[in-house]
Amino acid sequence: MSEKKLGLLYALCAFLFWGLTPMYYKQITMVPPFEILAHRVVFSVVVLVFLLFISKQFNTLKPIFKSLAKMKYLIFASILISINWFTFIYSISVNKIVEASLGYFITPLVTVALGFLIFQERVNKAQGIAIVLAIIAVVYQLATLGTIPIIALTLAFSFGFYGMVRKKIAISSIPGLFIETIVILPIALIYLNFLVQNEQSVFNTLSSYDMTILSLSGLVTVVPLLWFNAAATRMSLTALGFIQYIGPTVAFLVAVFVYDEVLNVNKLITFTLIWIALLIFSFDGLKRRKA
Repeated sequence: MSEKKLGLLYALCAFLFWGLTPMYYKQITMVPPFEILAHRVVFSVVVLVFLLFISKQFNTLKPIFKSLAKMKYLIFASILISINWFTFIYSISVNKIVEASLGYFITPLVTVALGFLIFQERVNKAQGIAIVLAIIAVVYQLATLGTIPIIALTLAFSFGFYGMVRKKIAISSIPGLFIETIVILPIALIYLNFLVQNEQSVFNTLSSYDMTILSLSGLVTVVPLLWFNAAATRMSLTALGFIQYIGPTVAFLVAVFVYDEVLNVNKLITFTLIWIALLIFSFDGLKRRKA
């Protein structure tokens, strides 16, 4: 198998996995979102320690810890990814997977908008049209449904800012994610201990099966990231850019056809505006890379 085909396989695995992740978290909705997040952090650290050991990357950690500039960025990244993880888990617990998928659809557009607003990066005509359409979609939902898609916007902006922060520091994914998780590990452990001490921990009341499912949250977090990184080193950014929409598309289909989430006309119009914006955005990127 060629490197490009292998990259495509890794990318498909990563984005399909991410798209199906709501089905995993649906199995543990009896556990409160904050407790799931705390366990996710703990089990992710366990998986990452193992990966650092087998990949012999422990020696890369010391220079990072010594760099105050890198640590400041990683602490900020840790806060952002924690917000993103919690919001996603919460969206599933309140049956708003459709809105969560909307968040990941608009993430690329949010990233471009943040680049323009914060770093004064140039936005061409096509990108501008795509961003305006996304804004119209959000305003339309507010006008017709009377609600701002808080979950979608939180997911999009937290991940958009997270991506920008991670780009500022040249750190590979496993050491970077390890440091991000150990930054919030003490908080997670304190919270879990508080639950146990006050007899509020749901984990202790779970069946062996449900405990096992929750314990897999570390693998669910890390494995698709490894696949994504393997794909990124073998594929063009253009191809990867198109494939990234598989994740939210699968999540959207799972929400509507598996969990029967309501998709009324107004929500469909909101999504249609976003999809048109993404088509403009994606084909503009393809055109510019061919030029």
